[in-house]
Amino acid sequence: MKKSSKTRALIMASILVLLSSTAWAAEPLDNAATLVMPETHHPVNINEASAPQIAAALKGVGLKTAAAIVAYRRANGPFKTADSLMSVKGVGRQTLLKNTGVISLE
Repeated sequence: MKKSSKTRALIMASILVLLSSTAWAAEPLDNAATLVMPETHHPVNINEASAPQIAAALKGVGLKTAAAIVAYRRANGPFKTADSLMSVKGVGRQTLLKNTGVISLE
């Protein structure tokens, strides 16, 4: 075999191996692995929780907004209603609606 024929054969074999490995990778080995588990958010007491705890518990609230919630709480005292969270920059009506049943005051 000529050198160019060997190179061409090697390239073709490599392409076939790559194509077959991507086909295998695309097929799940276990059907259970493809199930999507729903996110569960447990209630969080916004008057006691730390910023990381608040960020982990509330949908749409990252660490920056959670830190703002804690800072607001320290400066103004405990939240009396969930709606009072809207006084914190970054928390609006949609955030409250996404977290109905998750925000606790006690």
